[in-house]
Amino acid sequence: MWSFWLIAAGIFFIAEIATVGFLIFWLGIGALLAMITSFITDNIMIQTAVFVISSCILIPLTKPLADKFVGKKSVPTNSYSLINKHGIVIQDIDPIHGIGQVKVNGEIWSAKTEDESKILKDTEVEILKIDGVKLIVSPVRTNLNV
Repeated sequence: MWSFWLIAAGIFFIAEIATVGFLIFWLGIGALLAMITSFITDNIMIQTAVFVISSCILIPLTKPLADKFVGKKSVPTNSYSLINKHGIVIQDIDPIHGIGQVKVNGEIWSAKTEDESKILKDTEVEILKIDGVKLIVSPVRTNLNV
């Protein structure tokens, strides 16, 4: 009966390679433990119980550990990667008329200010956040000791 558990473990490990969930791996470990149990007893019920119980214990106990080592880090993408970057105003940002454009990383974006102030062309700005398709910006303050 040990060969059945070895083949089952192999199938589980191959299935794990084909997926990325890190879940089927523990079924393969459970099958290996059942294979070891088959060397001790010929009772299929005990072997199956070892497989089911060990798999059910390993999955919830080791999943948080695996997540810790895999490290799901959030990487800002698309427009959210622009937050905290600097750009240049290419069209005055005028809150009264609701117009204004900023060039950031070679791209032109519609922009407005958080405090509804006017920012003139060629002013360097920092992107604070994104509101729909508009950047919320504020002028970059420079410390000049003249």
